[in-house]
Parts: sequence; structure tokens; C-alpha cells
Amino acid sequence: MMLKLWKWYQNCLSFHPLKTQVISSGVLWGVGDIAAQYITHSNARKRLQLSDTDADFKVNWKRVAITSTFGFAFVGPVGHFWYEGLDKFIKLKLHLQPKSARFVAAKVAMDGLIFGPLDLLVFFTYMGFSTGKNSVQVKEDLKRDFLPALALEGGVWPIVQIANFRYVPVRYQLLYVNVFCLLDSAFLSWVEQQKDAAWKQWFTSFTSFKEGGGQGRL
Repeated sequence: MMLKLWKWYQNCLSFHPLKTQVISSGVLWGVGDIAAQYITHSNARKRLQLSDTDADFKVNWKRVAITSTFGFAFVGPVGHFWYEGLDKFIKLKLHLQPKSARFVAAKVAMDGLIFGPLDLLVFFTYMGFSTGKNSVQVKEDLKRDFLPALALEGGVWPIVQIANFRYVPVRYQLLYVNVFCLLDSAFLSWVEQQKDAAWKQWFTSFTSFKEGGGQGRL
């Protein structure tokens, strides 16, 4: 069964690469959001000590649709062209030998410095506006969520991408990323649902302290 599914995916990827990536991204991000909802629900139930009958898990399908749309509209198409273009740029413009240490390092650095922050910025901005928030509220959410997510993801994605760029053929690198995006979408949805959690406030207070310190020295 899995072998047939894999061959079917390979066929779709060969003939319809963009469409395949768009659809798979939307599906995986939707599944990831359901996972994030379940994790948040389970943590709340344990914290509040609610019984199973008082706290049945119910999927927020509106939120799933919103998150899945982000996968369809941004991650799929932008990710498709980004990874294809990144590989060509480093080969043709930087003239680095594929699979070499410098080649992999350049890819990881550009992915982490450009696509990673852009992905987070678009995600939190989109999630804010799609849930009816105004620009001021979205800006506050970005202050609360962006740095914590960037810091935590910055410790994981470089490791993921080193293996991707070193060992995975280019045509399957997008699939590899999308599989990890299942976990990533769950993580980002969880971060967004954490609101003003104490661990987020640490990042906010730390950056505020740095800004205050910098002003005091002027």
C-alpha cells in the first residue's frame, strides 16, 4: 500500500510538481493544526483537571481551514520556487560543488536568514488578519510570537536542512521539507495559541531590557 502511494506521489511530482507541492502543503499544514489543537486541549485539560466528559476534544474546523489555506497559498507555491531557485542560484552564481560542505552551508545559511524569517512573518500576520484582528493587534501578536518562534525554530531547522541539502535529491527536497512542515505547522499553531504564555513574556522582557539599556547609554 505504501509503495503504491509512494509511486503515485512520484508520478504526480514528475508531471505536476507545483500542483503536487501546493496540495500536499495544504493538507500537511491542516493536519498539523489539528495536532496543535489537540496538544493545546490536552495540556489545558490536565492543567484544569477536567474530566473526559467535561472536556471532549472538538476540532476547530474554521481554524484548520485558515491554516490549511496558508499551506496552499504560501508554503506550497513559494516553497516550490524557493528550493528550486536556491539550488540553481548556488550552483550557477556561486559556483559551488553540489553536496560539498560549502554548498550545504550556503544553502542552510540562505534558507535560515531569508526564507525562515519570511515564513514566520507571513504566518503570524496572516493568522492575525484571518481571525479578524486589526493591524495594531496583529503588530502586538508579532511582537509576542515572532522572536520566540524564530529562536526555537532556529535551533532545529538548520539541522533538518543540513541533512536535506546533503543527502536528499533536489526533486525530493520539497517533500522532505513538507514532511517536517507537518511538525512545523503543529509547532507554529501551538505557539500562536499560547497567547501570553510566561515563556513568551521572557523573550519580550529580554528584548525590552536590551532596548531600555541601549537608550540609557545614549
